[in-house]
Amino acid sequence: MKKSPDRKYSDEWITHFEKSGFNETPRYDETINFFKKFALHSSYVKIMTFGLTPQSRELKLVIVSREGITNAEEAKKSGKAIVLIQNCIHAGEPEGKDASMILLREILITKEKESLLDNLILLIIPVFNIDGHERMSPFNRPNQKGPKQTGWRTNALNLNLNRDYAKADSPEMKAWLKMFNEWMPDFMIDNHTTNGTDYQYHITYGIEHHRNISLCLSNWVKKKFLPFMKKEVEEAAYMAGPYVEMRSSSLYDGIIDQPAPLMISNGYCAAQNRVCLLVEAHSLKSFKDRVLSTLAMNTAALNYLNRNHKEIKVLNKKAERDTIRKYIEKKDKFPLKFEIADKHEIIRFKGFESFEEYSEVTGSNILKFTDQKTEFDLPFYNSAKVINAVEAPDAYLIPKEFVHIAEILRLHNVIMDTSSAREKLIVEKYRFTDFNFLPRPYEGRQLVKVQVELFEAEERIPAGTFIVPAKQTAMRIILNLLEPLSTDSFVSWGFFNAFFERKEYAEPYVMEPYAKNMIRNDFKLREEFFTRLGQNENFRSNPSERLDFFYQRSEYFDKREKIYPVFRLRNKS
Repeated sequence: MKKSPDRKYSDEWITHFEKSGFNETPRYDETINFFKKFALHSSYVKIMTFGLTPQSRELKLVIVSREGITNAEEAKKSGKAIVLIQNCIHAGEPEGKDASMILLREILITKEKESLLDNLILLIIPVFNIDGHERMSPFNRPNQKGPKQTGWRTNALNLNLNRDYAKADSPEMKAWLKMFNEWMPDFMIDNHTTNGTDYQYHITYGIEHHRNISLCLSNWVKKKFLPFMKKEVEEAAYMAGPYVEMRSSSLYDGIIDQPAPLMISNGYCAAQNRVCLLVEAHSLKSFKDRVLSTLAMNTAALNYLNRNHKEIKVLNKKAERDTIRKYIEKKDKFPLKFEIADKHEIIRFKGFESFEEYSEVTGSNILKFTDQKTEFDLPFYNSAKVINAVEAPDAYLIPKEFVHIAEILRLHNVIMDTSSAREKLIVEKYRFTDFNFLPRPYEGRQLVKVQVELFEAEERIPAGTFIVPAKQTAMRIILNLLEPLSTDSFVSWGFFNAFFERKEYAEPYVMEPYAKNMIRNDFKLREEFFTRLGQNENFRSNPSERLDFFYQRSEYFDKREKIYPVFRLRNKS
């Protein structure tokens, strides 16, 4: 193979990205074949299949280690830090894939970065959303500057995989969760490209530091990891800044950094007591700059982790222990929902001059950017307050008929048991006091926002009921999925929508004489009814509601209506 005198590798190791003049990204088969060449060349590289896409393409995981490790058990015994690098979960954002090819060339071929394997084991997913990747077109990303053709955002089922970590509707995510929880990486890098506004930064990042992640990991991110990473990226001649999510339609009102929900990668890792670095190359920079700045940020992260591999492993274990101590043993309330606080700091932002221009097409002003660089002070809202929290129970009880819920929990590495005999227990139950469905589906599901009240009741628990103890490593996952007020709960995602429906009813000609009898025989009920008539005009003028008042208090009413069927169990001793 030919080799240029000014480089250390032959032509076979030039990527498609480089051969195209930095304007193209390869198709999936060419991508995987390039990674397979590494496996043929080096005993450090093993490639495994961890699942299938809806269109039956094989999901590949590239394992890179000095030891030639082939499974998670060997990796954990090595004492090295395991780092997962994920590319193309949004297949129209291919920078990480092309950067990973160059990264492995620099580790395995030129060996200039081989030392990264001193203390790290790398897991690389070249393309996660393969079906979307192969839906290539020059028209898939109108807000992005190149490459010539790129993949589609969603998978073949039209699901956004980076909204699927909690509910796991897609076969890709089911396979990913099994793989992730088998290997349980010490750190994750998820490579993306932005949409949105224009600015000078080549690349931005998102990383959890709020109360949705353990305090020890939050402090490590803010005080150690981020300062090192930003410095190294800038030394590589790329400007790096925080992910730009605007507080309003105007950038000058500030940007926000809010806790990531469980449904996306960095939020999911936080719930697993792990840190995920969300890498966001700037869509309006050239494809060359996006790939190379992604490579620079990935390399900076790996450099820190390689030098401090013991530190991150110790912190991860501490985060697991601290979570149990804080929310199970000390009974601190666990945060379920957040909102951005008004508190902010002022940062110096590197942007471009912009102006508004009236559009005859829209009949409104359109924001446009010039190429004139500018710097200005910008409010950065990076503090979040908890707006809903709950004390963890000792366990959750899930009826055996909800086996599909148990299966998803197991994918999340949740440990559970089943009851062996029928017994009576005092449990805590949620009643849905109000609910509001979103007007249109989101990610294939009808989302619902609920209000609840908690009450105690004696319940017969059948044999075969799933018992999910809260005191386990996956505690954050469990509460986020099983507490109905959580943003990413099974309730919020619409798994229990049938429980908002009335399934039986009484005709007025049957219920009306029954109601009269109830009024005659129950003084307290009669007093409650007439008091409500006197105080509530809507109730007084609604015949159906008036009759329903009695139906709900009759023996005929379904006592399970609007009751969440997953119960909380608390040890009162």
